[in-house]
Order: sequence, then C-alpha cells, then structure tokens
Amino acid sequence: MEEINLFKNITVLSLEQATVLPYLTLRLAEDGANVIRMEHPIYGDPNRRVGDDVLKEDRMFSYYLSINAGKKAITLDIGTPEGQEILKKLIVQLKVDIFATNQLPRNYAKLGIEYERLKQIKEDIIWLGMTGFGPQSNEAAYDPVLQARGGLMELTGEKDGSPQVMGIPLPDMGASEHGYGLLMKALYKRAVTGKGSRIDLSMFESTTSWLTQAITHTVTFKKKVSRRGNTHEFFAPVSVYETKDGYAYVALGNDKQWETLTKIPGFESLAKKEYERNAGRIADVENLNRAINAITKKFTTNELIDIFNKATIAISKVNTIAEVVEDPLVKPNLIRCKDPKTGLEVTVAPPPFMTPYLKSTNRTLSFPPRFGEHNEEIYGGLLGYSPEQLKELKEKNII
Repeated sequence: MEEINLFKNITVLSLEQATVLPYLTLRLAEDGANVIRMEHPIYGDPNRRVGDDVLKEDRMFSYYLSINAGKKAITLDIGTPEGQEILKKLIVQLKVDIFATNQLPRNYAKLGIEYERLKQIKEDIIWLGMTGFGPQSNEAAYDPVLQARGGLMELTGEKDGSPQVMGIPLPDMGASEHGYGLLMKALYKRAVTGKGSRIDLSMFESTTSWLTQAITHTVTFKKKVSRRGNTHEFFAPVSVYETKDGYAYVALGNDKQWETLTKIPGFESLAKKEYERNAGRIADVENLNRAINAITKKFTTNELIDIFNKATIAISKVNTIAEVVEDPLVKPNLIRCKDPKTGLEVTVAPPPFMTPYLKSTNRTLSFPPRFGEHNEEIYGGLLGYSPEQLKELKEKNII
C-alpha cells in the first residue's frame, strides 16, 4: 500500500507548454504526483490549439489531450509584481517539491523563476529548466531542428534518399525521459541529504546521447555512418520484406540463425558459402535482400510468422498504430480519462512501466484540465483568496 502512495505528497509546479515538459509531467502524474501546470492567463500553452477541435471548445484540441491527463491547471502572469507575489505563496503554501519550466533562459529573471530566487523561498526546492541548447542559449529548439542538428535525420531514411524526420519526436520524448531520471536522482539526493537541486537539461545534449554506435564508429574508427533504410549496419539479414499480403520485419542476430533459415523449405537457395558468416552477408546485403524478398513474397505474413517463430527467428508484422493498440501486451495497459463535462473518453498511450498508482486507479487519470480550470480551487481554496479578490485578479489579467 505504501508504494502506491509514494508520490502522493510530491507537488510539481510546472510552467509548461508544447511537448517536452508536458510529457515529463504526465509521467509524474502517472506516478501519483500532484502536478499543477501553470500558464499565462492570455497566451496559455499554444499546443492547446494544435490538432483537431474534438470538443468544439477552444484550447482543448486533440494534441493537447494526448499528454496532459492527470494534472491540474492554473493561470498566472508571473511577469507582474503581483503575479510574482502569488508565485511565492504557491511555492510556500503548496509545499512545492519540484518547479519545472521550458521557458527560454532570458525569461527566467523577468519572470522571477531563477533557481536562486526560488531557493530563497523554499530552501530544498528541486528546480528543472529544460532548454534547447543549455541555459546560456536562447535559441528556439523545435523537435525537427534538434533532429536535424543532432544527427537523427542523417540516420533516418533510405540509403540513397533524403534525410527524414523520425516518426516520433524523439528529442522531445527523450529529453522528457532524461528529465524524469534526473528528477528521481534529485528526489533521492533530497531524501538522503535534505538538499534541493538545480537541473539544467539541454534537449540537444539529450538528443546526441542516443548516438552511441554512430559516434564511436565515426570518431574512433573513421567509419562513415549514415542512413541505411531498413537494413542494419552490423547484422544481415535484417530488414522489412514483402509478403503476399503486406510486410514483415525479420532480424537475424547470428550465423547459427542464418544456418537455420537456409534449411527452411523454400529458403534453401540462400545457402551459399560466402553467406555463412555475417561479414559475407553484410558485404552483399543488397543482393541478399533481393533474394530473400523474392522468397518471402510467396508467403502470407501470417504463414511467414508461423514458420519463423517455430525456427526461433525474430519476426514481426509491420503493424499500423490501430493494430498496435489491439496487441495483447498493449491493450490492457492503455490509460483512459473521461471528461466529466461532455462524457468524452480519451485513450492515452501506455506508460513505459505500469506504476502502482495507475494500477490503484484501474489505469485511469483525470481528464486533461481546461485553461485555468483549477484557479478557484488553488487560489481560493488553498491560498485563501476571496471571490472578490479572484474577480479583481482576473479583471487585471493576473490570473
């Protein structure tokens, strides 16, 4: 029971927008943390208006709904002296454990959110600033820009084709995951020493950290590493092959598996002396893949999966997203959140690990919050502002 409630007393105040920080705080909400997203009272999070207007309601578009379940939302203009006073009260009275932002560093001082200032308000606060290229840079960092500059596009696409953007925004999601790990480390440090932390996380540094093989082979072994379509740089055959009714991805990891493949009825013609070792197959990978493709086209995808599974050769159908969510390992782990206002139920991607908190809620989270939805609850109920004071703050565009 204790593990279920491990994060129930952790409060996260997040000045967040777009994808990188909202995805990170979604992960914290899935742990059961109390996540409050803070937005400017006029401009708000631009991603609230990205995607389709599924609710026929401003600032509640489909893209926003996918990564903001399980949170509360308040509005506050911390660019004003009054707003900064309210921010202080929030940090003290809500006992904020983690303050996170993906604002440009040049805005830290004018918004009163620098680590040193917040540390004066709460000594053991954990402060996370997510930036494109580090706290010294104010360069805008959209995900595809990071993919281009960070080498991910150079490694994605067909061998003779143009560089391609990845199918998921890895610089965004990857930096979120790295931020999650750093926050866990900071919480541990605080538990052991009582001290807070300042974390500056560069999305660009996060992005280039994924280039493990590429950097070692480029720098140390002077090897040109570039995109290779569906093939693998170090193993063959590894690729997507045509079937009678679609595609299958096949991956062989060693010479023993290759020998097994050449003994499967229909595949015997592949048994050549020069293909016995992986190096020989890599050296002639284009001809090899053409020969395999000519054989796989004679089977349906399911026939091929059945044959290869019996031979313990790794294979998968190339699933559509609609098929992925029906996978028996995925379907039970999908997260749901229901809008109390319209009854719309939104399905959210499964977490990387099913947390005890999500198990306790039967894999449900509260619906993504509307713009400023929790102003009254937090400013009125928790901070003690009267209805008249709230009305005045709203009229002055402070909240």
